[in-house]
Amino acid sequence: MKSLLIDAQTLVVKVGSSLVTNNGQGLDLAAISAWVTQISQLVKEQRQVVLVSSGAVAEGMQRLGWRKRPTNINELQAAAAVGQMGLVQMYESCFSQHGLHTAQVLLTHEDLADRKRYLNARSTLRTLLDLNVIPIINENDTVVTDEIRFGDNDTLASLVANLIEADVLVILTDQSGLYSADPRKNPDAVFIEREIAGNPELEKMAGGAGTAIGSGGMLTKILAAKRAARSGAGTIIASGREPEVLVRLAQGEAIGTHLHAEQMKTVARKQWLADHLRLAGKVTLDAGATKALLKDGKSLLPIGVVKVEGNFDRGDVVACMDADGKEIARGLINYNAAETARILRKPSSEIEKILGYIDEAELIHRDNLVLL
Repeated sequence: MKSLLIDAQTLVVKVGSSLVTNNGQGLDLAAISAWVTQISQLVKEQRQVVLVSSGAVAEGMQRLGWRKRPTNINELQAAAAVGQMGLVQMYESCFSQHGLHTAQVLLTHEDLADRKRYLNARSTLRTLLDLNVIPIINENDTVVTDEIRFGDNDTLASLVANLIEADVLVILTDQSGLYSADPRKNPDAVFIEREIAGNPELEKMAGGAGTAIGSGGMLTKILAAKRAARSGAGTIIASGREPEVLVRLAQGEAIGTHLHAEQMKTVARKQWLADHLRLAGKVTLDAGATKALLKDGKSLLPIGVVKVEGNFDRGDVVACMDADGKEIARGLINYNAAETARILRKPSSEIEKILGYIDEAELIHRDNLVLL
């Protein structure tokens, strides 16, 4: 079995908090230097690398003398502000020893939810890569709130992989990869070497949150791989403590769990729709509309909608739910929530009569709709 990384030209590498801070003891210079050396070698091989690094909050906790991760958002933001200074300084120092420049890029969900800001971020990252600069990406923890945050850097890394259309997402963690069960609790757990990203069985295998230092867990990594696969990126989940892990992966050695992207690469605009983590509302479809979307590739018409939830405006991203409450699609809606509630279960020919005007015959046009 060969590594997914062997032929990859553009990759996103995510390093977790427990690795960067040696389980919360403060920034681990030796470990960071080792990853920087490996990334520098990949760059010399004409590969483009984006680094998504956790560790700001954990480093801030250490600098402030906090032993337990705070739960209050203002304390987390304060820790991130303090810790981000040390994190970026260390990366800059380590990469400069290899003659490479770095760039700090702090993102929030709103940066990627807004189409213009999404394209700006995409353009900036691509320009940095073309200039042979290593983007160091983290969530802008000092300004986000619970309602608008990504939640973990696994999610952020997968969105960045989509953003730059990376070939591979590498998630370095303190575990060797994915097991069929928690190996710490089940001695019969089987190591998963290779699977398909998005396989529902993987989510059943993954556990909950990770460590007291980090906010993620194996489940967030499985979901990140599923999201990355939308843009055709495979995902590798491997131990960051494995010697020369990135170099060995690039040489073809199969380390960790490799999750292949089997689905067709989603068109960039629809990929942006699919990656919305915050939705403005929901519409529930009847069986006929569900079939029209899933099997026939048609637009969503008002007559096929049976329920409206949320307070959305025209142009917002809304979720399309089937009768069982499963999200099957999402898209840009042509009418606001109140208007949609008035025209649901009605044929398009009656929209103008009911609302006094007609914008579009479709509630969501198929060009603005992505299946999940």
